[in-house]
Amino acid sequence: MRKQVLIAVLLGLVSAVVFASATTGPMLMRFALFLLTSLPIFLAGLGWGWRFAAVAGTASILIVLALAGPMIAGIYALTQIIPAVILTYLALLNRPYQPDGAETATVEWYPVGRLVLWAAVMAGSITLIVLLVIGQDFDELRTGLKQYLSESIKTNMPPDATGTPLDDQQLETMTNIMVAVMPAASAVSWLTALVVNLWLAGRITLASGQLQRPWPDISAMDFPPGTALMLIASMLGAGAKGIAGAVGTAFLGAFFLAYVFAGLAVIHYVTRARSWRPIGLWMLYIGLLVVAVWIAVFIALVGLAERPLRLRERAFPLGPPPPPAPVST
Repeated sequence: MRKQVLIAVLLGLVSAVVFASATTGPMLMRFALFLLTSLPIFLAGLGWGWRFAAVAGTASILIVLALAGPMIAGIYALTQIIPAVILTYLALLNRPYQPDGAETATVEWYPVGRLVLWAAVMAGSITLIVLLVIGQDFDELRTGLKQYLSESIKTNMPPDATGTPLDDQQLETMTNIMVAVMPAASAVSWLTALVVNLWLAGRITLASGQLQRPWPDISAMDFPPGTALMLIASMLGAGAKGIAGAVGTAFLGAFFLAYVFAGLAVIHYVTRARSWRPIGLWMLYIGLLVVAVWIAVFIALVGLAERPLRLRERAFPLGPPPPPAPVST
């Protein structure tokens, strides 16, 4: 137990160091480090249990508190630590389950689809926290974004790269674009970070033999009934004015990406046992990188169509294909 606690504390230290490192260096490196800040917490949780994730998170929060003060430590806890602890708790949640006609009970683990859905809710909530930190109302939010944009341009772009500095009208135009796009983009980034860190920590602990649950069949993931209503509600909220519209846009970005993940799962599932599967998936992901928006919309529609059209059942009418090996998705 002492060894595990020590490992958890050391992982918390690593998380705090990564978080501090994300404030210096090139922008791309800072962004990558910031997104990976919670990975050590996920490793502690999936490797030894959610309580050790809480230990690692507490240690890292205390370090950040000592170095950066209560405001930064509070934001760090709300955006990085608490979501990681909750997701590891849910990922390891299980109960006995005995299907109808079965002689013995099995263990049912928390479904992957619900994990992604909770991560989407957290991503939207994190974005809401960030928006409230930037500004308490819409005008204050706009002013904060304009100031951030102006300072960012001055800090990250040399004078000879921009020619002449942006005037107030150009800054106003770019601010309007940021106000419209930033909430969704921020939620997409947070959800990507949560899902990728959870998946990566699972892979690492699986390879080390430390994963506390069996590897799930990710391609078979599904959302609970009524999830599409959350997407529709966020779309309606995004059409509102002011800060309510920004909040709706944030959750719209989160739920949209969740359905992109669901669509990718369906595509991975229905292409099993197909000879062209590897090249088809490679082309899909390359297209997703090159023309991200339109391909992502198509994939999200596949995810939305799964429940009413039962695409997985139609692809294998004689019964589901064998699940993939634990080391593949």
